[in-house]
Amino acid sequence: MSLREMIEKYPERKYIMFGGKGGLGKTTFSAATAYYLASRGKKVLVFSVDPQASLSDIFERDIFGKGNVEIMPNLYACEVDADKRIHDYQEEIRKKIMDMYGMKKIPEEIESYIRASSAEPAMEESAIFDAVVDIVIKGDFDYYIYDLVPLGHALYYLSMASIYDAWLEKITSLREQMREYDKAIATMRREEETEEDQIYNELKYIKERIGASSKIMTDREKTAFFFVITPEEMIIADTEKAASLFKKYNVPIAGYVVNRVIDRNLLNDNIPAYLKNRIEMQKDALKDIEERFGKSVLATVPEFDSEIKGLDSIKRLAEVMFEEKLP
Repeated sequence: MSLREMIEKYPERKYIMFGGKGGLGKTTFSAATAYYLASRGKKVLVFSVDPQASLSDIFERDIFGKGNVEIMPNLYACEVDADKRIHDYQEEIRKKIMDMYGMKKIPEEIESYIRASSAEPAMEESAIFDAVVDIVIKGDFDYYIYDLVPLGHALYYLSMASIYDAWLEKITSLREQMREYDKAIATMRREEETEEDQIYNELKYIKERIGASSKIMTDREKTAFFFVITPEEMIIADTEKAASLFKKYNVPIAGYVVNRVIDRNLLNDNIPAYLKNRIEMQKDALKDIEERFGKSVLATVPEFDSEIKGLDSIKRLAEVMFEEKLP
């Protein structure tokens, strides 16, 4: 099955993700897939959660932190500004503390903790994770194309979702039990909703958001995850290991896309030795890919002679990936 046939056969898979090690072409493949679907009349949002990637460079538009930017009819792009998300999150915490406890100002010891939280190693990941939830739960688009962070971070997101979900499950379960007693006491005293009720509702809200996101990541009916690989032995081995880990988290792996394959027709006596060696090296690596992944390889993309930037080159890449001439 080709990549185009996969997309056509499962139109209900509206969440399309490209993952793999850094620098393999996830961002360009995400952009090209979005272009392809948009050119077929689908309303598409492609967004990057990788701080190192740049849809701005590829589309040659300044989209960082500007929300959903229209690139062309039906195609929108978004780059998440994690720093702004962290700032907004801190402001939200301040407001909730003041509202919940009737404060006019945050005490300095709490303010110091809130400011210090921005330096926590997991804060950026959490902010981006929360941004993804905001993007996908609205349901404004026919397709959502994720340009995922490199494999290690992607696994972190998956584990974070499951850990948060398990933790909140326990907390909300205990709070639900406590809430029954609170309701009975409040009824006898004819009191309105307590601060504890507000805490419970906040926990429930967080749990619902995380549940919605983690469900998308593992929904076999609505999600397709594609690994991007190149014909290099180390990349192949790392991808195979990552695929086994992703399966443990029930991520629906739809297939593999091989990138940067050098045309063997270039082989002749006049090419530089390093290029000849690379072509021969890729021959063995491509055979290895065939043996390991077989029919799960949905597309093979050649090494382009120039960087993928601008709609014209994105269109050419989309035509190669999906084996279809586009208008």
